[in-house]
Amino acid sequence: MAHSAAVPPGALEQGCPIRVEHDRRRRQFTVRLNGCHDRAVLLYEYVGKRIVDLQHTEVPDAYRGRGIAKHLAKAALDFVVEEDLKAHLTCWYIQKYVKENPLPQYLERLQP
Repeated sequence: MAHSAAVPPGALEQGCPIRVEHDRRRRQFTVRLNGCHDRAVLLYEYVGKRIVDLQHTEVPDAYRGRGIAKHLAKAALDFVVEEDLKAHLTCWYIQKYVKENPLPQYLERLQP
């Protein structure tokens, strides 16, 4: 069940920097929000030996517009670079992020 209480502006920023955690076993990147009650998530799957599909990014409505998805996208793409993988971008948000941040180290790892 999604938590729908209104979140005061700045609740995330007050002494709580955005920290992305990577759970390799569950193949996801997460940002804990509001303690650990809510979280934003980016899901991926291996679709080949060295190819990951960045599938889905989700940020709870109350936290949208704060740049949280940007942190998730950057962490996922940095993981692709660091692990020398190729990436297929199913997630529309990550496609948008790469267009807005066309870094060569990201672009050279994209699968058509």
